[in-house]
Order: sequence, then C-alpha cells, then structure tokens
Amino acid sequence: MTVAPALQRNIPWLLVTLAWVVAPHVAHLPIWVTLMGIGLGAWRWVAARRESPLPNKWLLLLLAGAAGFGVLTTYGTITGRDAGVALLIVMLALKLMEMHSVRDGVVMIFLGYFLVITNFLYSQTILMGLYLLVAVLGITATLIGLNQPLPSSTARQRLKLATLLLAQGLPVMIVMFVLFPRAQGPLWATPDPTPSSITGLSDSMAPGSIGRLGLSNAVAFRAEFKAAPPAPQLRYWRGPVFWQYDGRTWSAGPWRKPSVTTLHVEDKPIDYVITLEPHNQRWLFALDFPMSLPPSAIMSDDYQVLATAPARQRLRYQLTSQVRYQVGRELTPQQRRDGLQLPPGYNPRSRELAAKLRAESRSDREVVARVLTMFTSQPFVYTLNPPLLGTHSVDEFLFDTRRGFCEHYAGSFVFLLRAAGIPARVVTGYQGGEHNPMGNYLIVRQSDAHAWAEAWLEGQGWVRFDPTASIAPQRVEVESGLSAALPENVALLDADWLRQTRFAWDMVNYNWHKWVLGYSYKRQSELLASLGLNIASAREVAYTLLIAIGGLLMVFSGLMMWRLRAHPKDAALAAYLRFCGKLEEIGLPRDAGEGPQDYARRVAALRPDLAGKVADITARYVLLRYRPHPERTELGQLRKQVWLFRP
Repeated sequence: MTVAPALQRNIPWLLVTLAWVVAPHVAHLPIWVTLMGIGLGAWRWVAARRESPLPNKWLLLLLAGAAGFGVLTTYGTITGRDAGVALLIVMLALKLMEMHSVRDGVVMIFLGYFLVITNFLYSQTILMGLYLLVAVLGITATLIGLNQPLPSSTARQRLKLATLLLAQGLPVMIVMFVLFPRAQGPLWATPDPTPSSITGLSDSMAPGSIGRLGLSNAVAFRAEFKAAPPAPQLRYWRGPVFWQYDGRTWSAGPWRKPSVTTLHVEDKPIDYVITLEPHNQRWLFALDFPMSLPPSAIMSDDYQVLATAPARQRLRYQLTSQVRYQVGRELTPQQRRDGLQLPPGYNPRSRELAAKLRAESRSDREVVARVLTMFTSQPFVYTLNPPLLGTHSVDEFLFDTRRGFCEHYAGSFVFLLRAAGIPARVVTGYQGGEHNPMGNYLIVRQSDAHAWAEAWLEGQGWVRFDPTASIAPQRVEVESGLSAALPENVALLDADWLRQTRFAWDMVNYNWHKWVLGYSYKRQSELLASLGLNIASAREVAYTLLIAIGGLLMVFSGLMMWRLRAHPKDAALAAYLRFCGKLEEIGLPRDAGEGPQDYARRVAALRPDLAGKVADITARYVLLRYRPHPERTELGQLRKQVWLFRP
C-alpha cells in the first residue's frame, strides 16, 4: 500500500517529536521497551527515506502480542501507571509501522499529545513543563505540516504558526484552569506500588544516621509565616521521637494513645503554612510546640504530628505553634518506664559516670547542668566525619573519640540522664531554616536535620535540652547554622551572586507549587469566593465559565474578521491553498514553484472533467491576488467555489 505524500514528507517531523516526548520516560522504562521503540522508529525512518515496503499485518500482530506479553511479564499487570505507560509506548511504536494515510498520521499526533500528559505522572517541575511545552510545539507544527496542501513550508513557518496557535489558546487555558471544577485531591496522584527512594529522616537513629544528611542540599519543606518568623534558636521542627534503645539504635517503640496534656504558653502563638516535600512517611513537621493540627492529622502522646497516610505527594498545611511553653505536668507509669529504659550490659563507664553525677547533685536540674558543663569544658568536637564506634558506642564517644554529630550528643545525653534516674527521650526533626528574602519564607533543607533531647523535670514537665548547642552554639543561633558550626567546609560555592540565584530559582519553584500544582479545591473555593462566586453552585460556576470562554472566542473571532477584511489577499491565498489541498488528495499535488495557471492547465490535461471548475477557481484567485484593489464580494465567491469543489 502506498503512503500518502503529505504523510511521507512529515514522517521525519513525526518521529523526532515523538522521540522528544518519549525521552523522559526512558529513565523508568524497561530496557527492552526502549530498544524496541528505537528499533521500530529507525525502521520507519529508513522505510520513509528509501520508500521500502512496511511489515505485513501478521508480523505486526506477532510483535503486538509479544509486546503485550512482555509488559505483563515485566510488571505483572497491564494497568497502572508504569505498565500503562510502557504499553502505550510499545503500541505507539508498532502503530508507526502501519501508517499509510494522512488519517493515520493524525491519530499518531493525537497519541503524542496524550503521551505528553503521561510525563506529568512522574514529574511536575517547571523544567519538565518547559520541556513538554517544546514537545507540544513540535507536535502542533507536525500537525500543521500534515494538513498543508503544499510541501514548500519551512520549519520556521511551521513553528511560527504553531506558536501563534498555542498563544491564542493560552487565555482559554487560563480561564479553564481557574474556573473548571477541581477534584478534592491531587490531580496527578496515581497508585505507585514501589515508593520512591527519598532522602530524609529515618524512623530510627544510630551514630552517623543524621550526619549523612549534613551535605544534602535537598529541600525538606518550606515555611511561610503570617508575621515575622521566630529567632533561629527557636526554630525546632519536631519530627520522630525515640524512646527505645538497644545499645546501638534509638527507635520510637510502640504507639502510645494521646493522653491529657497541660500546656502553659509564655508568648503569642505563631501562625504559618508548611509546604512539605514528599518523604514516604506519616510525619508532618511542625514548630515545637504545635497548638493546632491540619485536617485529618493526629498528635501522638509525645507531641508528634502525624498524617493519616504517608506523604507521597507534596503537602501544604496550616499550623499554629507556641515556641515558648511548658507542657505535660503528669508522667504516666508507662512513660516513666519507657523514659528510663536502658539495655543491660552496655556502656559501663557511662553508667558509672551517671551514678557519680547523681550522687554529687541535689536535683535533676543539677544533673542536667553537670552533663552540659562536661560537654563544654572537655575537648568535644562537632563534626560530620566522626570515627566509627563499636559495641559500647556511648562509652567510646564520651571517653575516647569525643568527636560526633548531633545524634552522638543527643543519644549520649539521654543515656546519661536515664542512667541517673531522669526520664528522657531523643527528639529528631530539623533545626533552623534559611530565610529567602525574595519570597519571604524559610527554606528548611535536609542538611538542617537535627537531634535533641527532652528530659522530664518535676514541676516543669518535658523540657527541651540541646547538647549540640553547648558544643557548637552557632549551629542553632545563626541561619547559616551547620556551615558556621562545623570545622569542615560544607558551604560549597556560596558566593553572594550564587545565593541570590538560588533564592530566585527557589522562589519560582515555590510559587509554581503553590499556585499551579497546589491549586486545590480549597484554594479554588477561596479564590471564587473572593470574586463573589459560590463553588457549591454548579450552575453559577458553569455560567461564569461559559461567559468567560464565549467572550474570549468573540474577541478572537473579531480580530480574525478584522484581519481578513484588512488583508483580503491573504484570505484569497488561504482559500486557494485549501483548493490545492483537495487536488492533492486525489494525487494531483502542486509542484514547488508552479504558478496557478500552469497548475490549472496541468490538472485540466490530466482530469478534463475538472477543467471548467479548476479554470474558474484559478481565474478568480488570480484576480483577487494580483488586482491592486480587489472587490470583497469576489472573495466570498472564491470561498464558496472552493467549499463546493468536489474533485
């Protein structure tokens, strides 16, 4: 079967644009799918260049069956995000091998548009959006070339027209985005059977576990305050709380039902909004101490805020916290047992030190003070590269190496307090945050991960102590915390211009997530309410949507009519090109550089039955195109003749 000329000359465009769309998927496609797509695409390219025959139907059916079986074997299903995308790509590659008509090419183009959308199932960043905008531009240019009657259009002309078409559709897209009813949930959330590997805090803590995050510049979350943010030394973002210790690792232990909490506040509450990056855990970080909870969230017995499901999508939630407080004046028997738990047989020297401190102190508060004084008076070093520790890790850290990161200090501090009979626990989370002056919000990175301690003091409840602040006060007192506190140089490439560039890019990303990806049902409701619209009234929203789109279409139509009236020669050319396209469909394409009258004579010689109609249309076009001041009525007659022309 022969291939339509319009499709034949546009196959290179089609293959390049489809390859551009598929390229981001290569990172998560099985290697055999990628190789199959490349092989079939190359086969079609060579077939188009040499005009060689395409594979027969039986071979294509065999390949389709093998591809479907391969997807089923690889993923165990042919549905879902990954399997569905892989199946779509292999079937699209097979469809390349049976394209013959212009209609087949149009089907491939619309499949390409659909494939663009599938990329957003994996990434919704600005860079991905810009990349796919180029893909849409290329696909639209291919569609234009496929529908042009003449092969003489250049790549620049196609891309220019495609850009114009997309620009004309932009206002309608914005109206639809703002007004179209949104689902109460993330648009791009799809089941993912294999959670991503995301760097962040763990549900346990061992020597070195938090230090590994010290060089990570990845964003953990951003915080936007209604008023001024608290001072750096008060920015403790509470996360997992650890009670159980096995001699090496701290862990949370069993779930504890929330108990009655007595809170005594000492300052004004702070209102803020968190934009949390996905971390595949239920933790919702909050300034210590959270006084309000987001919807569908709970607070554990140790004051950690937890979501009902793991955060596998970016979350945005509002909180109120108190940074100066006293909390928890009653200690349950179970909490006391857990707060004093230590594994037998570990760290004898630390136990002996704790007994000595207990004997020399008159109160729990004095024991705590003596431990903190030990850290400041002896040659302890705060470092990201501590030596490895053995079985008695607390003994080796306190008496031998004396070099560690925050988890070493928090863990050994809690061990000493427990050994001295003071209930204590380890709290992990983040400390600090970098202020972005361009967006007026805090950026909390993985390098801000931190561990501190809480001790139970009679009459005061749970009191926070940060032994790291005793060793390296810069860690919690300034915004550049970690880089200022460590002897190692962790502030790489931190020139002022680079910081400003980083702030600007982060602000763009933050607003992209806030106003585009985060444009939720709630945010839409608030926006429409500010415009006097009730989103609960479907009729009211529908009328507004129709009026807005109708108004835009009227404006566009008016502009087009004005342009055609102002430039009748261009309108005549457009009508004539449609006429040439109809002739091309029956195998009579116009040659490049062939004049209208020469073309009409050639068509009349090949199809005498069309000679009269072709001559009339050509004569009227020449009259309109080349007369100094053509009559507008002639343009209407030409359009009518072209519309009625049936070769």
